[in-house]
Amino acid sequence: MDPQRARELLAAERRRIEEQLAKLEGDGPGPDDDGDTGDEAADLYQDELDESRDEDLREQLAAVARAEARLAAGTYGLSVESGVPIPDERLEAVPTAELTVEEEQAR
Repeated sequence: MDPQRARELLAAERRRIEEQLAKLEGDGPGPDDDGDTGDEAADLYQDELDESRDEDLREQLAAVARAEARLAAGTYGLSVESGVPIPDERLEAVPTAELTVEEEQAR
């Protein structure tokens, strides 16, 4: 894959993740109009859901950083496991892909 195209894909992926993180952080608890604490079970569920989503987004952000490091090292687009080239079509769909489809399926 062309390095410039890879940079564009990774930059777009980073923006997408950072925007979602910012939105998630902006959805924090707000004051209730009537002072009622609301349904505590629903609040707890939402907190756990938000925490899980935050962890997932941070893992995705780490994957972008690893992909950017591979790009800088000249190994972007190669499987981190086997060194086999990852098809451009896969990288277009998943810019942070570290494995070929076959290697991913074998896991």
